[in-house]
Amino acid sequence: MELWDQIQEAASFVRSRWSRRPHAAIILGTGLGKLAQRIESPAIIPYEEIPHFARTTAISHAGQLVCGLIAGVPVAAMEGRFHIYEGYTYQQVTFPVRVMRALGAELLIVSNAAGGLNPHFARGDIVVIEDHINLMNGNPLIGPNDDRLGPRFPDMSQPYDRRLIDRALEIARKENIVAHKGVYLGVTGPNLETRAEYRFMRLIGADVVGMSTIPEVLVAVHGGMRVLGLSVVTDMCLPDALQPINLEEILATAAAAEPKLVKIVLGILADEAERLCAAKRR
Repeated sequence: MELWDQIQEAASFVRSRWSRRPHAAIILGTGLGKLAQRIESPAIIPYEEIPHFARTTAISHAGQLVCGLIAGVPVAAMEGRFHIYEGYTYQQVTFPVRVMRALGAELLIVSNAAGGLNPHFARGDIVVIEDHINLMNGNPLIGPNDDRLGPRFPDMSQPYDRRLIDRALEIARKENIVAHKGVYLGVTGPNLETRAEYRFMRLIGADVVGMSTIPEVLVAVHGGMRVLGLSVVTDMCLPDALQPINLEEILATAAAAEPKLVKIVLGILADEAERLCAAKRR
């Protein structure tokens, strides 16, 4: 079965469980899990029920699609994402984004946990992604292109929406949240990086490093979606002061930062609600 047909089959199944057209697709990665609790009248669909969806195996990722309203905006939210390090292909990792786009989503909001490479950042800070560097040794757009999904050579001069970046930073300032603009670098993992690798990443312009997000963003841009990317700095990766990884501390830092991310995303969705209402009045 072709990718297009798989997408249509999955989208049709989701429509059978939830009839609304989502305006926003949200990937509830690290730092955004509790946003699912804000979804009104949710339709909860386990991934294993959706045709062609993979199964999440990552720690703290629930594995279900939650559809409903946030701030009056129809959303489809992935409670748990897929990673290359779980053994999935780039097509499997990004398939849910294709499906949410097919359902009608115009905006993708994605969050992640990341290691801080910029010495001016600190654990618990929020980074609004303004650009990325793909060192994941792969790309979900490789292979024959289906023009129904997007162009053969999508432009990546502005993968993250500038208006959304500025608005997210403005919301953070109003809420007294420490937030920065930054460049996200993606690797496959699952191992953490060496001191030499951290030095290299910083040298080529990265502010944070993580193991997700870029494949989903590539597919979203390919499909014509606006994108907002948010990182939580969960550990500092400074090669001359590097400490062994402590997963419990990383998860605790992400949990402590969660209310900050939720405030930013709720502010963005409130803006989108106003835009939708204004469009209806025209």
